[in-house]
Amino acid sequence: MSETTEGTALRTSVQVDGETISYLTAGQGGTPVLLLHGTYWSRVWLPVLQHFADAGLRPLAVDLPGLGRSGGRLTPETATVPALADWVTRFASALDLSGPVAVAGHDIGGAIAQHLLAHGRLGVSRLALVNSVLYDSWPAPHVARFRDGDTGEGVLAARRQAVTGALAGAATEPLIEEYVDPWTDGRVRRSWTALAGAADSRYTLDLVPALRRSTAPKLLIWGEDDSHEKVEYAERFALEIPHTTLIRIPNADHIPTENAPDRIGRALTDFFTAQGCHG
Repeated sequence: MSETTEGTALRTSVQVDGETISYLTAGQGGTPVLLLHGTYWSRVWLPVLQHFADAGLRPLAVDLPGLGRSGGRLTPETATVPALADWVTRFASALDLSGPVAVAGHDIGGAIAQHLLAHGRLGVSRLALVNSVLYDSWPAPHVARFRDGDTGEGVLAARRQAVTGALAGAATEPLIEEYVDPWTDGRVRRSWTALAGAADSRYTLDLVPALRRSTAPKLLIWGEDDSHEKVEYAERFALEIPHTTLIRIPNADHIPTENAPDRIGRALTDFFTAQGCHG
């Protein structure tokens, strides 16, 4: 197991299905919180990890197989939301996590998180979604156009363009380069196009009845300027799904953790440390 530091966070790894899986964490233990990414990678959670540690929580921001810094490779079959939810349970098992577990998801990671809750996996105690896919809000056109399997420089250029917009006012050339770096690896590009090809809104639409029955507390945090995962979807979810609170983040796009890390970090940690988080 190799370990590196990224600011105040620690990047380390664990073996899952025979592959080296990378994840970010911070602090000295505490109650675990699984942090799931979608079409980006664990980097989206880095700005808020220290908030978790300061609150006595143990953040675990994993890179899905074949993405970010993780080994392995996704295929169209292993990149579906149900398959990735199954994989997350194996990641949790590799870390000896036992339920109930608090979970947060960004983008398609939010669909995975909703699936875990709706299907009673990991005993999800609290669910936070940050600019997540909801209902039929996805796949976004800039992702869907790669369904046919382009794995070349077109993916890298498209990811650069998407990252630049998603970072909004936080976008600087060094930060863009940092976010885009994993896609310089052809293996990651192939995994990402598998994820794009497997994206299907039925995976979230099918969860709505179970989510409506769920009594678990839910928190939505939304960059208001997201043109694909629009805040209107979050407003609908907050109205229709019980025990849901929505926090809107102005002047932020699809990765609001970079635009308002302190506000979002506090909101997440307040939510995950609230009474009843552990059961």
